Amino acid sequence: MAYSGNTGLKRILMAGLYSWQGFKAAFRKEEAFRQEVYLSAVLIPLAFYLGDNGMQIAMMVGSVLLVLMVEILNSAIEAVVDRIGMEPHKLSGRAKDMGSSAVLLSLINVVVVWSLVLFYK
Repeated sequence: MAYSGNTGLKRILMAGLYSWQGFKAAFRKEEAFRQEVYLSAVLIPLAFYLGDNGMQIAMMVGSVLLVLMVEILNSAIEAVVDRIGMEPHKLSGRAKDMGSSAVLLSLINVVVVWSLVLFYK
């Protein structure tokens, strides 16, 4: 992307606007992201209830937020691959599969973190 010419506070505000647009696009266009947002709306408050201290709460909340971050990155990869072309190609498939694997690992991370925190209470 070309240099926008924005500096200082305007650059920060514009970056925030672009980030919000990305969040809205993911929420509108990606069913998996919507499901994860709804699950986060349950799990994040639950982390404050179940966690015994700030470290436990931070680990539980952080693991949930990581899923959202990885899902957005996966959606971005899929959008770029689809933009390049819809015809099947082994590298396109590999890129999409790797993005999906990252999401799966982030979900496994939630299960592991929450299980360890709750098991060692």
